[in-house]
Amino acid sequence: MNLRGIVAVSGRPGLFKLVGQNKVGYILESLDAQKVKIVANITNTKLASLEDITVYGEDEEIKLVDVFTKISAKGSTPDPKSDTKVLRSFFNEVAPGHDEEKVYASDMKKIIGWFNLIKDLPLFTEDTPDTPGTDAEVKLSEEKANADKKPKATAKASNAKATTKTSAPAKKASMTSKKGV
Repeated sequence: MNLRGIVAVSGRPGLFKLVGQNKVGYILESLDAQKVKIVANITNTKLASLEDITVYGEDEEIKLVDVFTKISAKGSTPDPKSDTKVLRSFFNEVAPGHDEEKVYASDMKKIIGWFNLIKDLPLFTEDTPDTPGTDAEVKLSEEKANADKKPKATAKASNAKATTKTSAPAKKASMTSKKGV
């Protein structure tokens, strides 16, 4: 299963394919029938690659790829809008050992919805390539790794030049006087 280049965007429903990158952000294409292309701003938007997402486990975290593999082997999925008890029993079968206190019903609904979106795509049946991926995918994974390691940037150096706004020259004073007023 090749989930490389498929991302979830914070604040947007559905899944997106990472197409490229420009100065402003990442260029994404939705995986639904509309194929809408958007630009996700680098500074405001958080992207999560499906390849990197894990589910809370009691002993260790469970990769989303493993959960998708077990769901596809099972064959059918419950309706994402079904009762929490149905979702919980289904999830106990496909993700045994998940932490039932940390994995909420909304998380299960989201994972089942994601599976229903990508199960018919050709990427779903491909093997994961050993190559690092496109430039945008590599940069996204590097930024995530660096964000975890790097502390926030400090203030600018005090000897940096301050920018000044130049104003228009002052108007010339009028030399005539008005007498008899």
